[in-house]
Amino acid sequence: MNNRRSFIIGISSTTLSKKEKFFLKKYKPWGVILFTRNIKNIIQTKKLTDEIRKIFKDKRYPILIDQEGGRVDRLRHLFNSESLTSEFFGKLFIKDRKKFNTFYSIFTAKSTSMLKLLGVNINTVPVLDLRVKGASKVIYDRSFSNNVKLVSKIGDICINNFHKNNIGTVIKHIPGHGHAKVDSHKLTPTVNIKYKQLINKDFAAFKNKKSLLAMTAHIIYKNIDPDNPATHSKKIISLIRKNIKFKNIIMTDDISMKSLKLSIKENTQKSFKSGCNLVLHCNGKYDEMLDVAKNSPKISNFIIKKTSQLYKILS
Repeated sequence: MNNRRSFIIGISSTTLSKKEKFFLKKYKPWGVILFTRNIKNIIQTKKLTDEIRKIFKDKRYPILIDQEGGRVDRLRHLFNSESLTSEFFGKLFIKDRKKFNTFYSIFTAKSTSMLKLLGVNINTVPVLDLRVKGASKVIYDRSFSNNVKLVSKIGDICINNFHKNNIGTVIKHIPGHGHAKVDSHKLTPTVNIKYKQLINKDFAAFKNKKSLLAMTAHIIYKNIDPDNPATHSKKIISLIRKNIKFKNIIMTDDISMKSLKLSIKENTQKSFKSGCNLVLHCNGKYDEMLDVAKNSPKISNFIIKKTSQLYKILS
């Protein structure tokens, strides 16, 4: 494990190309993330994940996916959960707690059994962003609620359910995407909410979470750091550590998103300078992958320690 580098990468298709095999062997990313483009059927996907793990000689090598349910449903061809949004579960939690417990247990059990069949061992859930009226629809029904306590409670249940089933989790988008008025995939959101309100509401949803990974928000919080999105902000990463008290691995959201205005090389370098532990790059474009790899350091003792803790969940 010690010779791996501090980044997670996406691949381009349903099989590894010769170039991608060479890349994985040479640059040794900490993990690989899958998308719908990588998944044709169960047999093909398991063959792909087995091949990745064979390269690293590691049965628990981290392979991630965004499988939230609702709009973010990478497995829709195999297990359609488009109607099972976080908003649906949040409303059910309020209406009928007993029914929620049953439905959500079935949902997470079905999700985890499908992920295991595919060879995926980390799901980038839960979304702990608040649902905010007038904000961008990029979060919207991906959020459990506009109530911070409810978001936090269901977040804990989500993490526990996946961990019990030996799937790692990634809380996102720390320290809170809810008030963003534009989609960070396309533009740079600027949140102009007072610091006290952010601390007591948006940021509070991320406190005391047992997830070993958290994903950053590519958002400028004007009253904390007016110049840098959270991913590139030493002030925000410090706040995540000191105020939110998240002590585990901080990974970036996808650094090829339009919210980050620098080159891939600069986006990578600046993410590490701000205090992020892992850089995520998703689109599978080989030239960009090389830029990420060449500008990512080998994993630190901190990441080695936290990965060992993660592996205890995955085993």
